[in-house]
Formats: sequence, structure tokens, C-alpha cells
Amino acid sequence: MENMVMSQTDFWRSKRVLITGHSGFKGSWLTQWLVMLGAEVCGFSLEPPTEPNLFSTLNLAKDIDHRVGDIRNSDSLATTIREFKPEIIFHLAAQPLVRLSYQEPRLTYETNVMGTLNLYEAIRTCDSVNVVVSITTDKCYENKEWVWGYRENDPMGGYDPYSSSKGCAELLSAAYRRSFFNPEQYGKTHQVSLATARAGNVIGGGDWALDRLIPDCVRSLEKNETIVIRSPNATRPWQHVLEPLSGYLLLAKKMYEDGLLYSEGWNFGPGDDSVLSVEQIVQSTVKSWGCGEYAVASDANLHEAQLLKLDASKAKARLGWKCKFSIENAIEQTIFWYRTFSDKLPTKELTMKQINTYQEG
Repeated sequence: MENMVMSQTDFWRSKRVLITGHSGFKGSWLTQWLVMLGAEVCGFSLEPPTEPNLFSTLNLAKDIDHRVGDIRNSDSLATTIREFKPEIIFHLAAQPLVRLSYQEPRLTYETNVMGTLNLYEAIRTCDSVNVVVSITTDKCYENKEWVWGYRENDPMGGYDPYSSSKGCAELLSAAYRRSFFNPEQYGKTHQVSLATARAGNVIGGGDWALDRLIPDCVRSLEKNETIVIRSPNATRPWQHVLEPLSGYLLLAKKMYEDGLLYSEGWNFGPGDDSVLSVEQIVQSTVKSWGCGEYAVASDANLHEAQLLKLDASKAKARLGWKCKFSIENAIEQTIFWYRTFSDKLPTKELTMKQINTYQEG
């Protein structure tokens, strides 16, 4: 990977960057990173989804142009883009939970599909935008639960409403790329480079969402309660949140410098040594915490894929991107963050230190 400290700092300084979903877990880490790199950041998002939450913990509202809005509100979104005039957009706003998508399928599709459409329509009328990185998920693929990783040209799909909505968002992005932001017409009829990015299951400090493995574990461990897990044998690509974020930043830089070459889908997933079962992750989390027990739930009746892997060889070959952390290191850093928060010690400084350490690694 190219020297993140110098090249990224030089590139991002004073860039006007809009992040949708900036108040969420990944969005907050990305916002903090871009602020540290010297970018001028505007965030458009709902209020933070949990209490506590990383966005408020890091006090990010004072560092950026913070705007509260719903991605489903096309007028509000278009007004923000028109007023801020971003050069680069990271689209992270989403309904991100599989189990909630069973309870709220309409909300899931309206947010993940129509929200993405609203963004693209707003971009069509804004001359300032050069780069759009639209974040989806590894679950956007039609999962046949085979043993090799999905590549970027594999079919989109999705069993549950969440996965399906992200597959739909990918198809929508491909249609807008061909119809309105065609790379062959870049610099002629438009100046927008549009890419989608798909990452594995991310972990890291500051995630308090329900029905996500590490936050559920931490809640139980803090209360000295037994961790209850479902689908212990389900296997996923696990990675620290800084891994895919580094990929998004690198991709956006490449797109800005040459919009013709990188307007396509990209996987940012870990190697096979980080493709582990839910039970293995829980065991490593308990070990890192220093104590704890877990049990398997008996009422897990909603469908969730048992095996999912990503092939990130294209990002490695064409972007020079690769994961830096082992899964053990990722879990250790994550648990250390939560321990620091629980002990009421400064977490903003720790978050910034973890970003700097990652960049320098």
C-alpha cells in the first residue's frame, strides 16, 4: 500500500468531502480520519442510532459541517449537496441490520435503494462532484455458500431484505454509471467517477448496534452475563473497521486522479485467515477481555447465510491495497477501546492514536 501518511495527507488536505451516514459507526471512524487528514467534511445523516454512540463520544459535530437529515428526503439531501458543493462523496447512509430488515422491510428498501437513487439524482445537478464511493456490503452477492470468495463480477442477489436491498443498490449504481456517469464519457458529458465498495464484517471500538456480534459480546461481558450467540458455525470475513476505510480512501484518491480507470465495483475483504466462525470470534473476544462465558441460542429461526467470503485480489492488484491487521490484533484493539470507554478514559485520543498507528504500520 502506498505511504498513507504522506500521500493521503497531501491529497485530502482542504478537499471538500460529503459523508452520508456520518453519525453511524463506520461513518464516525471515517469522519474522524478525514478530519485528521485535513479535509473539509460535511455530514448528512440521521441522529446517531444508539446511546452511547461513537459520533457523540468523539464530539465530531464541532469538527465538521454537521447536518441532520434523512437520505429518503430527496429535497433535504439535494439542498445539502448544492450548498456544500462537495468534490468527493462517501455514501454510507443505510439501514445496516439483517434482523431489523425482517421487521422493517419497507424502511430497509426505502433507505438502501431509494436513498441511493436520491443521492445520484442530486449529484446529476451538482457540478462540483467528481468522485462518489457508494458503500454496500459483502452480502450484496447471490450467496451460494461456496468455499471460494466472491469476485466483483459475480451476480448480485440476497436472501433477506437487507442483503437484497444492497444487491438492488449495486444494480442501481451500475445502471446510473452506464446511463449518466459512463466512464467512456468521463470529461466529455460529465465529470463524475462512480464506484461501489463491498467490505466484510467490520469490528472496532464504538459500535453499540443491536444484533451485531462484538457489541452484543461487550454488553454481556460488562454485566458479567453469559454471551448468547446464534449461528455459531456461520462463517464471515472479519476485519477491523480501519481496513475497509483505508480502501475507500485509497479508491477515492485514485478515482479523483483518474476517473476513467476505477469506476466499478470493489471488494475490500480480509484474507482467509480472518474468515472465521461466529463461535471462534466469540472465543477470541472472551480471551481478549480476560473472562466470560457464552451459550448458543435455541430460538434462532431467521435465515442467515452460514458461509460468506470475499475475494479482494482486484483491490490488491490494481489499488495496492491489503489488510494490515491480523484478526487477533483487530479483536485486541477493539476490546482495548471498549475497556478504555468503560473505564471513562479518553476515547477520542485513543481513536486518533489507533488511526495514526494504522497509517504508520
